[in-house]
Amino acid sequence: MSPGLKGIGIGSAALAGVAALLAMGLLAVVFVKDSGGYEDRAVVPFPTVGVLMAGGEHWCTASVVDSPQGNVVATAAHCVTPAGEDGQPGEAAHDGLAIGELSFAPAFSGEGGQRPLGLWKVRSVQVDERWSKWGEDTADFAFLSVEPDAEGRSLQEVVGRGEAPKPVWTSGYEREVTVVGYPESEHNPENKPVACTTQSRHDEDDPAMLYINCSGFWTGTSGSPWIADRGGPGRPGQLIGVLSGGDTDVDSTAALFDDRAKALYERAAKATG
Repeated sequence: MSPGLKGIGIGSAALAGVAALLAMGLLAVVFVKDSGGYEDRAVVPFPTVGVLMAGGEHWCTASVVDSPQGNVVATAAHCVTPAGEDGQPGEAAHDGLAIGELSFAPAFSGEGGQRPLGLWKVRSVQVDERWSKWGEDTADFAFLSVEPDAEGRSLQEVVGRGEAPKPVWTSGYEREVTVVGYPESEHNPENKPVACTTQSRHDEDDPAMLYINCSGFWTGTSGSPWIADRGGPGRPGQLIGVLSGGDTDVDSTAALFDDRAKALYERAAKATG
């Protein structure tokens, strides 16, 4: 399945799922930034997941990954680097557009795109050469480092240290996963995340890729985290991959993290400039 083919609206079932999580107490309560700092408390369904912005516009979905410095975000490689071909770097982004300056808005929400947990500038991008030179779907993942906020706090401090999943590099394909993404505002005017918890498996068309069958994952959800064994606040689960593509809003694939993904993560975690 081709990356970047995710296109149109968040369904009522997805919104009902978020409401159910709230009723069960599985949504995080975090501090929301105002002019005086992080003082007002608000309920945020998925504080570690947000919108990856390019040139100030919604580009993809991304999520915070647990790391020593609290500065690492995961997304799809095609969201940050053109696909290569025949050993040469690509010249255009996945939809033919130029990729602008990148930033990350966790817990992005509200009509017009509110950023309750701030906007975090991307400092560095780590992508596998299998993607940047050969365009291999099985390497369609990237790890980004972000700068601290104006007061020197790390991204993970703000979203909640206990909320970010730990990445794993040797996961199997058949897992119970929670996938969370942000469809573009054209089909999701309230900018609410769509979420689905289901069983992952091998993709029939490409057995090296993960696959799920869940509705609502339209354009804008590329890079969505695939989190195994998530149990709510304090039980963030394990990040095993990120959404790569899919022919419809129902069919989604992901590249399973491997040892080379681990190397990218470690470089992002060490990035200081």
